[in-house]
Amino acid sequence: MRSTARKAVGVVAMASVVALALAGCARGGGGDGGDSTNAAASPGITDTTVTLGITTPLSGATAGPGTCTVAGVTAYFGAKNAEDGGVKFGDGKTRKVEIQKLDDAYDPQKAKANYDQLKDKVFAMGVGLGTPTNRAWREAAIADKVPQVLVETGDPIFSDRSQSPWQLGFVPIYQNEGEAFGKLLATATGNHKVAILSQNDDFGKGYVEGFKEGIKGASNITIAKELTYEATDTSVDAQLTELAATGADVFFNAMSITPLVITSLQKAQQLNWKPSWFLPSNTSSPKAILEPGKATAFPGVYSVAFSKAVASPAYAGDADVKKFLSDLKQYGNYQDVPAFPHCVWSYISGATLEQAFEKMTAPTRENFMKALLSISDFKAPLMLDGTAVDTTKDGQPAVSTVVVQKFNGKGFDTVTSFQ
Repeated sequence: MRSTARKAVGVVAMASVVALALAGCARGGGGDGGDSTNAAASPGITDTTVTLGITTPLSGATAGPGTCTVAGVTAYFGAKNAEDGGVKFGDGKTRKVEIQKLDDAYDPQKAKANYDQLKDKVFAMGVGLGTPTNRAWREAAIADKVPQVLVETGDPIFSDRSQSPWQLGFVPIYQNEGEAFGKLLATATGNHKVAILSQNDDFGKGYVEGFKEGIKGASNITIAKELTYEATDTSVDAQLTELAATGADVFFNAMSITPLVITSLQKAQQLNWKPSWFLPSNTSSPKAILEPGKATAFPGVYSVAFSKAVASPAYAGDADVKKFLSDLKQYGNYQDVPAFPHCVWSYISGATLEQAFEKMTAPTRENFMKALLSISDFKAPLMLDGTAVDTTKDGQPAVSTVVVQKFNGKGFDTVTSFQ
């Protein structure tokens, strides 16, 4: 009887081991990133569809660029779904890409609530605009093991693999942009005095940090004064008046709020202060910001870019731009030529996601992250020469290369020297 009992225990134990092993395979376990073709599918993906969730500002002061984040990626996958029946994944299955979007009005609490609503319905979250809004649910996404990818914020935390294992930023980090302009200014002839106004958060601090790194060791550059403002401020007239009094000939304005950039341009002219300006890539739109701000009154307005300015006459005949504008109108429900670059950025994000999907060998979030972080030197549609998507570098977003450009009255021209 004891022998029989031992055999019975052995059978139960072996059955338990087999059950655990099968469960591990079903989860895509074994440390292989979910490569097993028999792995159980994660939420939001079937044999025929995959769903992407987006929380982004569709109302409020940042609704312009926020709406673009949805329109661009919707246009890209709308065209893929219509023309090719979807995207062919690495497991051989062709899936249509569906998108669920929710408005967070650039409110962190709403963004977190949106995430909670979508997390069990979508395969991955991403593409949405905003540093505070994306930060609001970053830790929850890590705990839930939900991909939070290609987010439109330059906050470096989203590209730090140790701090953010389920995240990846899309646009260059703030430091990259600030440093690019600083390096350009450092090579200029003559002496230059710089006034700095920055947003009092990680956005502004990152830009200023990068700028200072770029001018390090340049004896011809002097920082006359640094001031900050809060993202909730409705006016920065007092700061501009104080900075104008320095007589600085260069104004480094690390500002993310569209209406404040416009009124800043206008206020500087009222003060008869006309320095050269630097503006971040997300607040330098010619049509939406520079034209109403009458930016041609200044000797130069500089920004950085990695994508083509689709409203510029220089790209009127460009094949990529024609395809983008057609897709945007037909599938993105966006009838006008976009005034914000975010439409282009999210379209490029769509192309980047397609690259990851094509590398996926199992329908799991783990396998998706592995595939997404293996893209190197991908020249997506609408990217400028000298820039590319590279997701393989820890500490860097999907796009980390930029070129400095100068406003020409209608669009931007790439420049290699400060003029």
